[in-house]
Amino acid sequence: MHTRQAYLERLRPFLGKPVVKVLTGMRRVGKSYLMRQIIEQLRRDGVPEGNILYIDKESVAFDDLRTYRDLDKAVQAALGKRGGSRFLFVDEVQEIEGWERAIASIAGQGNIDIAVTGSNAHLFSSELATRMSGRYVEFPIYALSFQEHLTFRGASRQDPQAEFLDYLRFGGLPAIHHFDRDADTIYQYVASVFSTIVLKDIVRRHQVRNVMLLESIARYLFDNTGRVTSAKSIADYLKSQRLRVGVETVQNYLAYFEEALLAHRTRRFDIKGRRLLEIYDKFYLGDVGMRHALLGFREGELTGVLENVVYLELLRRGYQVHIGKFGDREVDFLATRRGERLYVQVAYLLATPEMIEREFGVLKAIPDNYPKLVLSMDTAFGDDVEGIRRRHIVDFLCDPGGA
Repeated sequence: MHTRQAYLERLRPFLGKPVVKVLTGMRRVGKSYLMRQIIEQLRRDGVPEGNILYIDKESVAFDDLRTYRDLDKAVQAALGKRGGSRFLFVDEVQEIEGWERAIASIAGQGNIDIAVTGSNAHLFSSELATRMSGRYVEFPIYALSFQEHLTFRGASRQDPQAEFLDYLRFGGLPAIHHFDRDADTIYQYVASVFSTIVLKDIVRRHQVRNVMLLESIARYLFDNTGRVTSAKSIADYLKSQRLRVGVETVQNYLAYFEEALLAHRTRRFDIKGRRLLEIYDKFYLGDVGMRHALLGFREGELTGVLENVVYLELLRRGYQVHIGKFGDREVDFLATRRGERLYVQVAYLLATPEMIEREFGVLKAIPDNYPKLVLSMDTAFGDDVEGIRRRHIVDFLCDPGGA
């Protein structure tokens, strides 16, 4: 079991504190293993086994624990009479009906440390959950970063370039590192994860009847990673394929993908007007390996995949990410964090003067002094351009402290 040290370091200051720790992320990105690593650390610190209750809602052992009342009874029976520090961990808490009521009640007593995981982007959006405002801290968990990929592979950091194509091809789901590097085997596993998410987090939760239509929209979304997308454009495409669907239905299905964290909607921001725009969003995937598992790996179409990798890395680093619009030109990413701002352009190769002008031109036109960055896969780099940094994508991914 590899330690995901960056997440543990973020979580550690909150252990033993009177706030609920909420780990959110797409299924199979490693939330459960991270929770078990926290539990192992508590055991090493001397916390008695009986003072730790771990409830895994994906285990048949907890099938009978279905409602908030069941959860509360289980916690009181296991921890209610224990002395000393007590800890409650609930994995996939959204599988318990009305879970918020039990967690709010237990947290309100102030004598049990609580951590939960959930595969739902709107885990704390209900009216009951908002009553816990100020009493919980959310920790988004993502698929493996490229740095983590190198660690899991046991690969030398002296030559990360050799591993990057592997990372682009297979994505960052931790469990793929249990398999041989065989594309058929890995993609079969990744496709099964996609099917599980669709079944458990979308079809069953939202009572979707037309599963074929849902999967068709998923394929369109995956095939257009990093491209401007709207519900109407998807509906028009599906109609051209003789699939009848309304714009409202497409909007609902896109919201389901977001909720299940299969995809992240990225809105456009007008840099001149300083406002969010209401139409023509982009979508990026929770894991690029799923795209290839569904559609096949196409090396000639890597620009959108590279954008997706950079997008997820910016999220891991704590940035809020938008698509930038400056006049009639676009900046791939406008990333903001605690008053900082970073402009990022992503390209496969800067092979011609026209490509260089396209990527650098819009950044040169933006009249502020925030850092500006152009990332590509070029092996030979010229000088920075008017303060705009040029970096290899791999170098950027291996340097979490720098722009």
